[in-house]
Amino acid sequence: MVEVKTGLEKFVQSPPQELMGLRIGLLCNPASVDRRLVHARFCIDRIAEMKLTALFSPQHGFYSEKQDNMIESEDRLDPALKIPAYSLYGSTRVPTEKMLDAVDLFVVDLQDVGTRVYTFISTMALCMEAAKRRGRKVVVLDRPNPIGGLAVEGSCLDPALRSFVGKYPLPMRHGLTIAELALLFNEHFGIGCDLSVIPMDGWKRWMHFSDTGLPWVAPSPNMPSPASAQVYPGQVLFEGTNVSEGRGTTQPFELFGAPFIEPEAVLERLPEQVLSGVSLRPAAFEPTWNKWTGRLCNGFQIHLLDRSAYRPCRCSTALLAAIRGLYPKRFAWKTPPYEYEYDQMPIDLICGDGRLRQKIEEGAGVTELVDGWDADEAAFEELRKPYLLYE
Repeated sequence: MVEVKTGLEKFVQSPPQELMGLRIGLLCNPASVDRRLVHARFCIDRIAEMKLTALFSPQHGFYSEKQDNMIESEDRLDPALKIPAYSLYGSTRVPTEKMLDAVDLFVVDLQDVGTRVYTFISTMALCMEAAKRRGRKVVVLDRPNPIGGLAVEGSCLDPALRSFVGKYPLPMRHGLTIAELALLFNEHFGIGCDLSVIPMDGWKRWMHFSDTGLPWVAPSPNMPSPASAQVYPGQVLFEGTNVSEGRGTTQPFELFGAPFIEPEAVLERLPEQVLSGVSLRPAAFEPTWNKWTGRLCNGFQIHLLDRSAYRPCRCSTALLAAIRGLYPKRFAWKTPPYEYEYDQMPIDLICGDGRLRQKIEEGAGVTELVDGWDADEAAFEELRKPYLLYE
């Protein structure tokens, strides 16, 4: 197995001389660790000529303790280093001037999951914008895209549906690492901050997380394993419905269902091609919280058989259409709010395309539902080329 060295490990091993003496603010969470599971704040605090003065956390809190969306976390004092740990998913999602007063350099070390709607990349972009306004430097320490860097899938976000789960017109599965995203945001989308990135050593675009030899620490409570991340680009669609996406179980996003679903009937409606690379095993579960708490839900567990053949966005779109078509009176779209948007339908914000919901309601087939995706995917493949750090 090839050894992958993260940006954090390279930064600590060879700290850039031009950054010595700067006061550092670190955007991090529990997954910000080295291969020995030592947290980034301790790794950086040990660099003699750097001074860590503030910590910042994204959605779910500094300890990744907040389970659901729109559950805010508070600022706190880090008990180990005795420095402020500011929440960027609380009273503000943007670093304030007061927060940045003691910071010369903003360091980002977050484990992304390769999906547009995962809010960590929006938080990074907002921090980059704040750094630009205040003349602060930004360094992004790169980490693997856990679902690989080759495949791109889904329609690109309609700018009219920009939100915290979609700041820029990316496809749902973008195939970029977090440092590559930072370069794209900064240059193509015009943030224009003083940005440097620390690439990984040893990572290849074909790699998924299991190929890296790195330890997995859940970046959020409902991303407990790399398998959760593999299915997330498609299964996140069910957040916009009354079908459980598996929150409240030990296998979120891998499990999904509702009391009214009949698994065999759903399977009969699915075109064979959308099941490439996966097996849908009929399953039942009782969520302990979130949708259908304490109710028996019938549905499936997604078992990944061939990750190169699996297309999560197409598979889950077909599942969504099949379930809505079978149970039009019991199925329902989730109503606002969703991630601080109070007018737009959540499913439209998640898809980034309001036409998909309309097509599903009209009974469109899978071919029509994904019409235009190939063009969007090809265009994004071209757009991202200048920002790729790894062959």
